[in-house]
Amino acid sequence: MGWAALENGVLLAAASGKFDVLVTTDQRLSDQQNISTLAIAVIVLVARRNKLEFLLPLAPELRKVLEEVKLGEVRRVGA
Repeated sequence: MGWAALENGVLLAAASGKFDVLVTTDQRLSDQQNISTLAIAVIVLVARRNKLEFLLPLAPELRKVLEEVKLGEVRRVGA
C-alpha cells in the first residue's frame, strides 16, 4: 500500500475514508493537523515509552474507546 513513506497530513488524508480509526503514539499529531475535517478518528496512545511492554496495558481502554470514538474526533488512551 505504500503507507510507510507517508507522514502526518498526507497519511491522514490517504487514510481518511478508507479506515475508521488511526491509532498512533504521536502525541503532537492532533496539534499539527485538523482532524475534525477528516473522515477518520484518531486515538493517541499515551505511555512512558513506545515499547510494547508499556503499550499493552492500554489495550482494555483502547478496546472501549474504539467502540465509542467518532469520525473527526481525537481521543487519548493512557496516562
